[in-house]
Amino acid sequence: MRKTIALLLLMTVPLPATAWDLTALMEDLARHKGGRARFVEKKNIALLDKPVTSSGELRFVPPARLEKRTLLPRPESLVLDGDTLVIERGKQKFNVRLSEQPEALAFVDSLRGTLTGDQAALERSYKLSLSGNEEHWTLDLRSEER
Repeated sequence: MRKTIALLLLMTVPLPATAWDLTALMEDLARHKGGRARFVEKKNIALLDKPVTSSGELRFVPPARLEKRTLLPRPESLVLDGDTLVIERGKQKFNVRLSEQPEALAFVDSLRGTLTGDQAALERSYKLSLSGNEEHWTLDLRSEER
């Protein structure tokens, strides 16, 4: 089965008045230590006719706390502190050690890599594509499993 995952992060970060490109964006993100961002995530799954889209808010507190609060299509909370991930869906609550879940670790690394501006780490797992302008941009991370 072939599965394509695309993660779109929509953030507004003021950038310096220099040439604006992916490298400039990553450098600027690296200078910001922590913060919040809205996200839109689209998952293309071979068994489905259209992408599954979710959206919400990310919060990063350096060095290792990451929160993903999904609002749509249904509420969900993922809180990563170090290697421990706590997932809450409705009345269910799960604790996961990421060292035991490589797929979850890859996803978390994509978020941490984006929020810390680690372009090299992102490019190890994804093809990066930047669109928009300095004030309103979209970073598209694409990974294809075969």
